Amino acid sequence: METFSVVLATLVLAILLSTFRILREYERGVIFMLGRFYKIKGPGLIIVIPVLQQMVKVDLRIAVWDIPSQDLITLDNVSVKVNAVVYFRVVDPEKAINNVEDYMEATSQLAQTTLRSVLGQHELDELLAERERMNADVQEILDAQTDSWGIKVSNVEIKHVDLDESMIRAIAKQAEAERIRRAKVIHAAGEFEASEKLVEAAQQLATQSESMQLRYLQTLTEIAGEKSSTIVFPLPMQLMENFNRMLGGNQDKNKEQG
Repeated sequence: METFSVVLATLVLAILLSTFRILREYERGVIFMLGRFYKIKGPGLIIVIPVLQQMVKVDLRIAVWDIPSQDLITLDNVSVKVNAVVYFRVVDPEKAINNVEDYMEATSQLAQTTLRSVLGQHELDELLAERERMNADVQEILDAQTDSWGIKVSNVEIKHVDLDESMIRAIAKQAEAERIRRAKVIHAAGEFEASEKLVEAAQQLATQSESMQLRYLQTLTEIAGEKSSTIVFPLPMQLMENFNRMLGGNQDKNKEQG
């Protein structure tokens, strides 16, 4: 009789322990009554009737899933390896349990295929320079497809884009060529702007002879300041004409006196 009492007390205690459950703030219990969905319970202390009811616990916190490196070919036929990370969480525990067998594995597999599909529609330059837009495209597609599973994909981040050594060298050459092109364009633009200014200066000097004389004196001052053994003094043609005219006048006077 005493043994029976001990067994009965143990059985009652086990039933009580299985009846009362405690769920944390971020947990919910999906309750099934005789195999059919009954309700969502939690958080806190809940009651689950043994035998008649069964509970499946669901975590509502954001899950982080690291997508393994995916081999893909871009739109311009470049083979790359892409690694990304997906942030998602359960927003509807009923759908997450009833509509898909394993929502974690299903979301992971869908993320891998979506990553290859979306990134394969873009060229390599877009993949490298517009990661934010690529992230948004993948996140939008994943979020739409996992909505029926009660999953909310909050963010997708592309972590690494691995290229072959030959492609890295080709990109480096392309970047160098682009820098040379920009330098030539800037140099040509500077030459064009300088030529315009020189034309304006020449037109201004041509209208005023005094300005030409001042520029001539300024040039002589700059040449005198340089450390050079030979200095060539350019003379204006007008000055030479005046000198020749004066010299011719003196010769005429000498002839008249003679």
